[in-house]
Amino acid sequence: MARMGDVLAGFHAAWEFESDSVLIRFERGIRTPKLFQALGERRIPLEAIAGVTLTPGKRGTVVLHAVPRAGADPLMEAAAGQLKEGGDPYRLVLPADRETLAEYYADELRAALTEDAEPPERYLVAPPEAPLHFKAYDAKASFDGKAVSFRWFWTGASSTKWKAGDQSFPVTGLSGVEWRSPEVFEGHLRLLRREPAAAQPAQADQDPAAVVFGLGYGPVHESLPFAASVLAAVRASGPAPVTAAAAPRRDPADIADRIRHLGELHQAGLVTDEEFTTKKAELLAEL
Repeated sequence: MARMGDVLAGFHAAWEFESDSVLIRFERGIRTPKLFQALGERRIPLEAIAGVTLTPGKRGTVVLHAVPRAGADPLMEAAAGQLKEGGDPYRLVLPADRETLAEYYADELRAALTEDAEPPERYLVAPPEAPLHFKAYDAKASFDGKAVSFRWFWTGASSTKWKAGDQSFPVTGLSGVEWRSPEVFEGHLRLLRREPAAAQPAQADQDPAAVVFGLGYGPVHESLPFAASVLAAVRASGPAPVTAAAAPRRDPADIADRIRHLGELHQAGLVTDEEFTTKKAELLAEL
């Protein structure tokens, strides 16, 4: 392994190599992705890394990527592959003239990794610390480390949520978290309950155990660390959590209404052609 304390600085972050981990310190510059700024720094144990790659990047750069081990990091578990490349905290972008140096560190990391591909029994990377909160489109979500609370906004919450009243969910009663990026249509954060009194509604805006995102509401750098912190607390409280649930099939009339609404967003320029085609196919697949 490289000498303890060696530092490799790139755009938006610097990696400090230690005997058993990599300490990633993120910059707080105006061009640094907000998620990185919110994370501040993260210590990644070597046992949480499954592999290392070094590839050409854009505009004269190279990218050193520490591939996280499945189930080792609650942040990446909650993200479920939805982060864009530029928002991946495991990627270090460097000027191309540092490729030789980056290759040296990549080789050193590879040599120090184990070959254990099985998901670990516990998270190996520390989650963002509670208390955490953010504003969704229909509620303020808060997490104090023991319970998640939703306080509905009258301007955004559905009548179903208003009738249910403000909600509080102890982590001991949850089985996992479903996070859908606010950068996509129908983004939301849904709490999955261990023993729901009834099947959870398919639509997040009708589910009192979910908050929905909107333009400027529930940004990635606030809602994703929130989801990761809840997910880690759920796992610590009992059996391994799940990050998603199979939604029940929707009523055909509801699907038609959703597609009609999606078409209106598309015509208004709020949804791209690709997003429209992809989401329409997803909705039709639920019939």
